[in-house]
Amino acid sequence: MHLSLSRRRLVAAAVGAAAFAAAGPALAQESYPSRPITIVVPYPPGGSNDVFARAIGKRLSEALGQPVVIDNKPGAGGTLGTSIVAKAAPDGYTLGAVSSSFVTNAAVQPRLPFDPMKNLTPVAMMARGPFVVAVRADLPVNTPADLVALARKQPGKINYASSGPGSTNQFATELLKNKAQIFLTHIPYRGMAPATTDLMAGTVDLLIASGPSLQPALRSGKARAIAVTSLKPSVAAPGLPPMADAAPGFEFSIWWGLLAPGGTPDAVVQKLNAAVNRIVQTPEMREFFLREGAEPAQLGAADFAAEVRRAIPYWQDIARSAGIQAE
Repeated sequence: MHLSLSRRRLVAAAVGAAAFAAAGPALAQESYPSRPITIVVPYPPGGSNDVFARAIGKRLSEALGQPVVIDNKPGAGGTLGTSIVAKAAPDGYTLGAVSSSFVTNAAVQPRLPFDPMKNLTPVAMMARGPFVVAVRADLPVNTPADLVALARKQPGKINYASSGPGSTNQFATELLKNKAQIFLTHIPYRGMAPATTDLMAGTVDLLIASGPSLQPALRSGKARAIAVTSLKPSVAAPGLPPMADAAPGFEFSIWWGLLAPGGTPDAVVQKLNAAVNRIVQTPEMREFFLREGAEPAQLGAADFAAEVRRAIPYWQDIARSAGIQAE
């Protein structure tokens, strides 16, 4: 059967349209990004989430050829900004810069306005680092073993500060209490600044926090660092022994990473993951993270998601056993 010229043209056009439609999603993914990307930071400017997001955002813009805008949306302990990301269009143009508090918050806040696993997609981990164990300058301890021995000798008399109920500081210290079988008294503050101030004043005995947040107290000589919370010595805090030397199995690390709305296409997630992994492994970024008390992390998106999925029930168990509750 012979087709007329006009009929052949119609058939060819239909075939071409079908092929274009089938290729549409792939072409759309290949062209990502075609407009600016926003990274929502759910905390005020100046904190580690903000500092890391700006450093990564600048280099991500260079790598992807599109502007990357940092948008600080503080409130409700990080829940407000994270909720904005969870409810955004799943197209890769809205990301969130979060840290380990994302999973500890999920562990103690059962009524979050989003499902942390269903409504958010882990994209890439930027960095990971230990906390530092610091004591007031005149506390008679110099090593992890000294601290454990004193706490056992004087149960409940040593107090520890945190930046608030349900904070990562509280989780880290309660985990230490569990592993070392010691009793410490919790004194919660509203933020890290007043907690650090009272450590320097000698009002509190112990504060477990990130190296950068403790630097003012340590430089003043009114507080001393005696350990890190990693299982082994860390290049992010050279010269400090692991607290695990006196509390076997104790380990606490904080991570920073990027999330996207749930349902973001895998091709977009993989493109972002590959770009971030390349960026964090550069000598420039490694030096930057070390100055901030962290090391660059390099995880596939699936591995990052698996770590988040494991962490939430783990910290839920710790919260229940220690009676940790959010404000």
